Amino acid sequence: MFELLARKTLQKIPPEMAHDLAISALASPLSALSKVKGINNPVELMGITFPNPVGLAAGFDKNGDALHGLSKQGFGFLEIGTITPKAQLGNDKPRLFRLKADTAIINRMGFNNKGIDYLVNQVKKSSYKGVLGINIGKNKVTPNEHALDDYVHCFEKAHALCDYITVNISSPNTPDLRELQNDEQLTQLLSGMKAAQVKAQKDSKKYTPILVKISPDQNEDQLKFMTDQIIASGMDGIICTNTTVSRENLKSDVGLTSQAGGLSGSPLTKKANETLRLVRQFSGSTFPIIAVGGIMSGKDAVEKIKLGANLVQIYTGFVYKGNGLIREINNTLK
Repeated sequence: MFELLARKTLQKIPPEMAHDLAISALASPLSALSKVKGINNPVELMGITFPNPVGLAAGFDKNGDALHGLSKQGFGFLEIGTITPKAQLGNDKPRLFRLKADTAIINRMGFNNKGIDYLVNQVKKSSYKGVLGINIGKNKVTPNEHALDDYVHCFEKAHALCDYITVNISSPNTPDLRELQNDEQLTQLLSGMKAAQVKAQKDSKKYTPILVKISPDQNEDQLKFMTDQIIASGMDGIICTNTTVSRENLKSDVGLTSQAGGLSGSPLTKKANETLRLVRQFSGSTFPIIAVGGIMSGKDAVEKIKLGANLVQIYTGFVYKGNGLIREINNTLK
């Protein structure tokens, strides 16, 4: 009841303020009021045992501030970030918009975060013992020709503290970031990340899987190239997908739908599913895939699994429906 009342209240105030308040509450003793029983529905993937297949997508807890409270919501795993080497403010406000008529969100946050050193300290201080992913990106001021340096820096700082790392090259809110998905830039980036992974394993005796988060706005040929390169480079999995820049068939007021940024929620479902279908076709039956994008019900999650996903993640669905969606998805998958 407390969780429902809190969620309904937060949805009446400006979106970014509501988000900041939610993070603060989840980081405080108040989080105990929304605690739910852990959900046991284990999945083995990448040598990791996930307590259940429903994770929190990156972007909700960028800095690792709310691990304490998020660990009580029933998730099988958490992914924090996107984090960059140096702290950055992100894009100008307002930059987060609710499209209630579409059960959707548009964001153009721009990787606002407190930097990798802050996140590392938060993880070290946390009592969180569950499966943890850390999503890494490049600073806005870093040109693409030096992007690898930013990703390697974050990987080296974070790999020992988490179960997997996600390389985010698909956010639409950092200028030219999606160019890293193309041709030679992608090949060089993935080769460099593999070298960093191998070196880290040699030095620390710990192998940390690397996944690549991709856009839903690529055509079939681009997806084929990306999937082939991700596998050939020795990456460990793909996350399908980030938000979309498409604005097709939206019901909300044009003042909202015309806002720049990435669209998530129900309108993303179809596009994300088509990307997932193609990536599974191109990658074969065994390559690890985590699906995210437009999961608003247990039925949506089942569709992702049928299309080839091993695990799923939620963000916008969690904002609109709360932790009850986690149990609904698990019950439906069972």
